[in-house]
Amino acid sequence: MNTKRILIIGGPGTGKSTLISALEENGHTCFHEISREVTAAAQKKGIEQLFLTQPLLFSELLLKGRIQQFQDAEQLRVPFAFYDRGIPDVAAYMDYTGDTYPDLFRDACKSHKYDVAFMLAPWKEIYEQDNERYESFEQALKIQQYLIAAYENYGYQLIDVPFGTVDERISFILNTLTQ
Repeated sequence: MNTKRILIIGGPGTGKSTLISALEENGHTCFHEISREVTAAAQKKGIEQLFLTQPLLFSELLLKGRIQQFQDAEQLRVPFAFYDRGIPDVAAYMDYTGDTYPDLFRDACKSHKYDVAFMLAPWKEIYEQDNERYESFEQALKIQQYLIAAYENYGYQLIDVPFGTVDERISFILNTLTQ
């Protein structure tokens, strides 16, 4: 059985992690967002916002972790593996900040292709800032545009997930996958 790699993407605060957690609670294999882990590890070392102070290092750590998640799915024997963000997110965020990055980022986006990408739109009613999510809602809207551009640049046909309850959004995703 070839496991299909399913992305759940979108700007900050769109409900991705909530959906991933709910999918996992329903028995699906899920790979969680790793940027919070990278940020928390840096904070333990006294670096408050690694993404802001050393964006290339932060992005290299994300890229490495997301490639590992992609490779981890090769051993799975399940119909779907869900990902909270994908490899092209790293390039999109670097584009958003205007930072330059080596070609290995683009190469990784081209050589590690996911099967389906679901896009969650920014949702003001659920948006919250916290210690790891420093972006304002207005910044989240801009980031969303960079994500769309990056994924479309790498050939993805994004499927927009409508606003709704967690269960409604999961039903939409699963129904789309089984059609």
